[in-house]
Amino acid sequence: MKVSILDDYFDTLRTLPCFAKLAGHEVKIWNDHVQDVDRLAERLADTEALVLIRERTQIRAPLLQRLPKLKLISQRSVYPHIDVEACTALGAIVSSNMHAGTPSYATAELTWGLVLAAFRQIPQQMASLKAGRWQIGVGTSLRGKTLGIYGYGRIGAAVAGYGKAFSMKVLAWAREASLARAAADGIETAPSKAAFFEECDVISLHMRLVPATRGIVTAADLARMKPTSVLVNTSRAGLIEPGALLAALRAGRPGMAAVDVFETEPLTDPRDPLLALDNLIGTPHIGYVTREEYELQFSDIFDQINAYAAGAPINVVNPDVLTRRR
Repeated sequence: MKVSILDDYFDTLRTLPCFAKLAGHEVKIWNDHVQDVDRLAERLADTEALVLIRERTQIRAPLLQRLPKLKLISQRSVYPHIDVEACTALGAIVSSNMHAGTPSYATAELTWGLVLAAFRQIPQQMASLKAGRWQIGVGTSLRGKTLGIYGYGRIGAAVAGYGKAFSMKVLAWAREASLARAAADGIETAPSKAAFFEECDVISLHMRLVPATRGIVTAADLARMKPTSVLVNTSRAGLIEPGALLAALRAGRPGMAAVDVFETEPLTDPRDPLLALDNLIGTPHIGYVTREEYELQFSDIFDQINAYAAGAPINVVNPDVLTRRR
């Protein structure tokens, strides 16, 4: 099959052991990011199988309609960036392993790195040292503080474990089924959403972005946080009400945010108002970007291509297409 891979910024995939699974296919890798429909349509004109790296590129109907040879989109995890209905109407399969039993430990580790960076002022202290100055302030210890996990899924549970290892009190808030899992794991649950935001010294968001969770963290929620607290988001920016985080940080509740996700990605404008804030630490959506995580993800993605080529597609998220695929 003619396989195209988009957005492999650092040309990493061909260096992974799992890349050998594409032997026998004709593979084209693109290392830049392009969202323009005309340019993408030109690049992908002969593509039969399209590999996506998470949600870096939007695949919508105007593009899909110009890709008559496309038979398969292969990726991993959620797919809000793909117009699945258009794929079905046009006869293209979407395969995506939802990794139900394998949390992204890479994202959990980055989450904890952001917590430490915020409380110990690591980026600021590094910048001071490189500028020829010495210490610029006094950090805060995590021991004895309250870590709030909003959304107790696989990654949230891993981060809760890190909090316990640092002798923090861990408090969970989530939908009822997730709270039951937290309680079964020995995690204390908050009596209410308001109490959760008021009590926690760190709140880390760990939910999928779906219609029910979009904007689930409101301006009123953030206003309840302590002026010494930190909000951490390595999930999706859309979980927070639009504009609420910027306003909250300017108001000083919470006192700081440490985020890996933004409403516009890739965010390349240094004048973005969030990036101008001294009380924000940001990273460019690197939660899952490790060689180990890539090996895990793309092993599944390449397996999906080979399964399709063998006539037995797997992890199909639009099964209605199977009766009319190209």
